[in-house]
Amino acid sequence: MTSYQINLEGDVLKVRFGQPANGDQVVRDAAARLDEMITLGELAGGKLLKIDGPASVAVSYLIAHKISHLYSAIAVFDPKIGRKGYKSFIVAVSHTPAYKIGELIETDEPQKDKINPKVVICGPSQSGKSCLREGLKQAISNIAGAPYPYVITACPDGEGAWYSEAAQRDLKLAQQLKAAYKAKFTPEFATKAANWVRNANTPLNIIEVGGRITNENRIIMREATHAVILSGKNDKIPEWQEFCESLGLRIVAIIHSDLEDKEDVIESESPVLTGKVHCLERGKDVSGREMVQMLAKVLVRLGSK
Repeated sequence: MTSYQINLEGDVLKVRFGQPANGDQVVRDAAARLDEMITLGELAGGKLLKIDGPASVAVSYLIAHKISHLYSAIAVFDPKIGRKGYKSFIVAVSHTPAYKIGELIETDEPQKDKINPKVVICGPSQSGKSCLREGLKQAISNIAGAPYPYVITACPDGEGAWYSEAAQRDLKLAQQLKAAYKAKFTPEFATKAANWVRNANTPLNIIEVGGRITNENRIIMREATHAVILSGKNDKIPEWQEFCESLGLRIVAIIHSDLEDKEDVIESESPVLTGKVHCLERGKDVSGREMVQMLAKVLVRLGSK
């Protein structure tokens, strides 16, 4: 089994991650598969090609490099826009006036009827939510057959999905970029983020929110289905439990974040995962931590039902 799977179904290029592998291997496997499809005439070119499925940034660039010259236009699936219940694509490459860059192409292909899990990572500020989010994303990606973890950063603190990897390479630069990108948490932003969550329809969606119980977070979180509470202070957990329950969210994990400790502790696995995760520190790869691994399995089960 390859680390990246690509197949053509009509005018839609279906892509998805396969067996766990590092990013460089994923790119090589994707390149080999695209070359094979071009050689066999499967990707023979045409008017419009739609791409549906998750891809890393590197793989996205690779696909564009390999096939953008073969088609008049290429559109990419975006789960956050378009008619509810149907797939929509955004034109990202165009060599023809028939399709404009940024044009929305709505289709009659339905989305699955089931409600895909939308899991909020919430809790007080300075608990390590962004570190946990990135560790979870990596841990889930390393589970064979797991659904792709689609991440939404629903807080305007400048710490997007790029931050963790950037911090591992150059913490000072990452902090400078974060400060430059940081914006105010306004009702307008909350409404926009809530729309992202509402329209997210991939099999597993992970949403990080800000660290305060506010009306803005209420607007965003009420569009979710499940919650993971992460707190550096045990006495803050009850108020976040009450907040999540008031929004009808099913709490799947309650985790104490201890920056100084040396190991994780699993207290219970069911019906709610509880325990402690240690040293969620920016710039560190936490995907191998016991609690992160266990939580990844919990979320994969949600996304696979």
